[in-house]
Amino acid sequence: MNASAANAAASAAPFPDADDISKRIQSEIERTIQRSIKGVEYISSSGPTLGSTPKDVLISKGTMNLYHYRPLSDEIYRVPILIVMATTNRGYILDMVPGQSFIEFLLKKGYDVYMLDWTAPRPDEKSLRMEDYVLDFIPQSIKKVQEDSGETDVSVIGYCFGGVLSLLYQSTHLDGPMKNLVCFTTPVDFREMKLFQNFSDKRYFNVDQLVDTIGNVPPEMILSSFEMLRPASRAVSQVTLWENIWNDEFVKSYRMFDRWAVDTLPLAGEYFRTTVKDLMWDNKLFDGTMKVGGKTADISKINVPILHAVAEHDHIVPYDAAKHLIPKVASTDKTEVILKGGHVSLVAGANAIKRLWPKLDSWLSERST
Repeated sequence: MNASAANAAASAAPFPDADDISKRIQSEIERTIQRSIKGVEYISSSGPTLGSTPKDVLISKGTMNLYHYRPLSDEIYRVPILIVMATTNRGYILDMVPGQSFIEFLLKKGYDVYMLDWTAPRPDEKSLRMEDYVLDFIPQSIKKVQEDSGETDVSVIGYCFGGVLSLLYQSTHLDGPMKNLVCFTTPVDFREMKLFQNFSDKRYFNVDQLVDTIGNVPPEMILSSFEMLRPASRAVSQVTLWENIWNDEFVKSYRMFDRWAVDTLPLAGEYFRTTVKDLMWDNKLFDGTMKVGGKTADISKINVPILHAVAEHDHIVPYDAAKHLIPKVASTDKTEVILKGGHVSLVAGANAIKRLWPKLDSWLSERST
């Protein structure tokens, strides 16, 4: 179209009439009023209750808690499930409100569900080591699951670093009771955790001085490291919240995920020291040279059925850090599933409900009898 034709077309284009302009202004005024009202409600309310699926506490000892969720189905699969949460986060991300709870989903599908969850380690627990988690907490939990369920076999689901702990456990208990292993967004090659590598660069980061000085690593430090992966994300999310604060469903979802994101746990000092030195610096999990309490933890020896679910857009555990798990293990029954979503939306929220949860049920159901 030449310039004269374009000018003619522009001059011929109808201007919005007064009624249309008036409606738009009225709509924006109403939306602004609604935002103000909802903003006051947001500030004055506490948000939805999370982690409310009925459960019993089987073990509560220091930083570890073992829960058993009460069944929601008349028929239960024979093999119980033990979920191992990441040590930096609380388990209610997997038990949001009814209808958006992964735990509730599993229970309604007929699984017998247990969870190994964490609370903040006390100052006197700064000496907890990697072997306390791998050779004590997980075995103790599995033994209790066996006693409570009456079954020898146990399936384990590990989320993020809970997956790392589950891998370390199984590689040091090759003849143990684990029947199936499921990992969600679990790193194996820590060299590919690029920004974390920069944070923990041994030329500038004195982990010994940090742990020896303060003991447990404070949650503010851990949260800051996560937020630096996407520095503008909090500001952007708050702007998006204001734009959508009139939408009750959006606000409900925002509050759930935002609360979990900032509810970061401190890490026991000695456990953190080992994580930095053995995993971040020396990449021993990937190289097969990891030892836990003197026991070799070589994941290439793992031969149980294994499913690894990873997210396409995971900024915390990039695919390059997670992709080696399935090729490395010796299992003949092994599956990698790559799904749309990020580190959290893979396992919780609308994306997870449609994608991950049904895939997990399909894979686990035929291996739980």
